[in-house]
Amino acid sequence: MSAENNAVARSWLRRQLHVLVVTGIGIIVLGGLIASGLAQNQPQDRKTTGTGYPDLVAGLKATPGCLGVETAKTASGKEVIFAWFEDKKAVLRWYYSDTHQQAQKMFFPDYKPGEPLKDVPDNSGPIMAIASITMAEKSQLKETSLPISQIAIELYQPLSGGLFLGGRFAPDSLKVPKMRDYTPKKK
Repeated sequence: MSAENNAVARSWLRRQLHVLVVTGIGIIVLGGLIASGLAQNQPQDRKTTGTGYPDLVAGLKATPGCLGVETAKTASGKEVIFAWFEDKKAVLRWYYSDTHQQAQKMFFPDYKPGEPLKDVPDNSGPIMAIASITMAEKSQLKETSLPISQIAIELYQPLSGGLFLGGRFAPDSLKVPKMRDYTPKKK
């Protein structure tokens, strides 16, 4: 591999790590809260949980343009949050929110982020962020002292089509072209 290709690869890897760390801060805290059962039981107007961690679920739900939030635990042990946003501007409102900034400073005090979502087009339509974290006995990552072994943030957009009967996983306010509703109409 040439020196130029190596430089391009390192630059790409740095950008990917940046996106992971910046957006991962939110899920780091959330993973711990989900694991302890605190996140879903907090009132919407609380800024922190009883543990002193920022209440990210409430913060996400309070963000203008956030269409909905779901949390789950997978069979492999990942703690997951699904957050749907109407567009890139809504994701950035979350990123710059007090709740997210507090989490960022709490768990990565020396981290100096670059421009978030700079590679995402401004006119991006609905965005679903899936953030996953795997808790561990002790930190397994040098970038944080949090007890985790894995963290990932993935961004997706809906495709045209699909179907549902009786309800959807995504919020009803997320419009998907050509999605078929087979739910019987009430008489």
